[in-house]
Amino acid sequence: MAFSDQFLDEIRTRVPVSDVVGRRVKLIKRGREYVGLSPFNSEKTPSFTVNDQKRFYHCFSSGEHGDVFTFLMKTEGLSFPEAVERLAAEAGLEVPKDAPEDRARAERRAGLVEAMEAATQWFQARLAGQSGRIAADYLRGRGLDAETVRQFRLGFAPDRRTMLKEALIARGFAESVLVEAGLLIAPDDGGASYDRFRHRVMFPITDRRGRVIAFGGRTLGESRAKYLNSPETPLFHKGNVLYNLGPARQAAHEAGEVVVTEGYMDVIALYRAGFKHAVAPLGTALTEAQIAELWRLAPEPVLCLDGDNAGQRAARRAAERALPLLKPGQSLRFAELPAGDDPDSLLAGEGPAALRRVLDAALPMAEVLWRGAVGGRPLDTPERRAGLRRDLGRMAAEIRDETVRGYYRQYFAERLDGLFGGGGGRSPGPRPGGPRRGGHYGAFTIAKLPARHSLGQGSEAQSIRRERLLTAVLLNHPVLLEEVGEDYASLALSSPALDSLRNAIIKQAGSGEPLDIAGLKDNLSGSAQAELMSLSGPVAADLEPFARPEADLNEARAGWVHTLGLHRLEGLRVDMNAAAAVLAQDMTDENYARYLALKQEFDRARGEATALDADRGAS
Repeated sequence: MAFSDQFLDEIRTRVPVSDVVGRRVKLIKRGREYVGLSPFNSEKTPSFTVNDQKRFYHCFSSGEHGDVFTFLMKTEGLSFPEAVERLAAEAGLEVPKDAPEDRARAERRAGLVEAMEAATQWFQARLAGQSGRIAADYLRGRGLDAETVRQFRLGFAPDRRTMLKEALIARGFAESVLVEAGLLIAPDDGGASYDRFRHRVMFPITDRRGRVIAFGGRTLGESRAKYLNSPETPLFHKGNVLYNLGPARQAAHEAGEVVVTEGYMDVIALYRAGFKHAVAPLGTALTEAQIAELWRLAPEPVLCLDGDNAGQRAARRAAERALPLLKPGQSLRFAELPAGDDPDSLLAGEGPAALRRVLDAALPMAEVLWRGAVGGRPLDTPERRAGLRRDLGRMAAEIRDETVRGYYRQYFAERLDGLFGGGGGRSPGPRPGGPRRGGHYGAFTIAKLPARHSLGQGSEAQSIRRERLLTAVLLNHPVLLEEVGEDYASLALSSPALDSLRNAIIKQAGSGEPLDIAGLKDNLSGSAQAELMSLSGPVAADLEPFARPEADLNEARAGWVHTLGLHRLEGLRVDMNAAAAVLAQDMTDENYARYLALKQEFDRARGEATALDADRGAS
């Protein structure tokens, strides 16, 4: 649904940002703005500001920024249309109607929603009546009390061929609507339609807004299908929906966590145990759309699947499905249940504390993929080891995000080294042709840099020091120019002497001849020549170990990549802080767009540097 700028502006005018934010954040008036503690980060000093005049909020600790619509989307998991509809009602405005064909489609969907709601109420009434005793006994046997049954609107479909059909047609619903909603089956041979669900406990499936759009039915008799779901309809696309998504959204945002289980009863058991942020796919492996939906709720959803072989296979399938979609900060975790247990049985046997321990010990996705690749695989010959390395490389290559892909390659390489006692996972050199950015070359392990050296400070002296190191590595290990020459050529250097030296290096390298220090010297003068002599050969002893001629090639490569990352990071930090200062003084869309672009670039650069910084601190 498209909304005009005029309509959105009218909502912004009528509903101040401070009113919406103030329901979640204690705001204090300071001049023309309000301040408070960030709802996005834990902090003790307020860094969150709201400006009603400019209709913005901004969080300096997290970088979050937006208007009333954005705030509801970020804090309550609403979609944009849902946020607009809620705020329009608050503002006393009617949401504009769409084009005639859109209105017709909306009216058709509304009719289907009405039919599904009527069916839900009818199934609930049957469960409460005499005919529903068998279903009520089953639910009680599973530990469900009356309040839980009411909360999830559970029902019962009697074992009668056309009982629902007759009841809803008597209430004025057209038979064609009931067929389109998936409540009736119309035989291909033109015979009379009949009820789809019979002799089953009924689980209503809702959309993000809590409207019933489908059903899952659990058989109470002999049936080939233990569970039967509604078919695909204009309301329901199984691969896009998660059971309990609507009720779980707010709980997930508050908990910062969402738990994914296998079935309806698991979700209900978790809810009763206090885990109200649980959802489930509908009898199939997680789809890309469902994974994206989960990431709207939490950055690392926890899959808590059955502790049997089928549950382990489902976990691996989910990991493989998510692999291409990974982004910095977005992944999946996998909770390992005891063999033979599902969440429902674990809760019944050991209580919520036991499940909490399982969730807290959830494995990262990289570990699950590693175990899946290695488990039960013979690795007793060079060829089999090479096959494992090839498969892991192909797996990492599926990740679309360059930064995450690089870290997965590094992770798999380190695990291979550990598995084969060192060297078993290393490639003999950088992989041909790439990549030129990001600092990840094939599957070699990046060397740890000595912790005593501080290259990450942002002073001008440190900046020049990094520039000298980058140049020295290439002078003393010219073979690396083929890999990183593009990065080096595009680098902004603050030292004129180093810039002149860099230009000479690139020019000579472009000639196709080996790098010749004497030849370079003849083409340089003054300070550039002095820099050349101080950075190459035996007199380079005052440099970092990785930049010296005697350094191992892998160590030199890793040091160069790490230093380049720090150099870029500091430049971006300066620019981002300047943009933040401008934004604090004048909170406009243009200033925010510049700040946001710089922050995103800074976050990408920091993601590449963080792991290596951690390695330096540990060494």
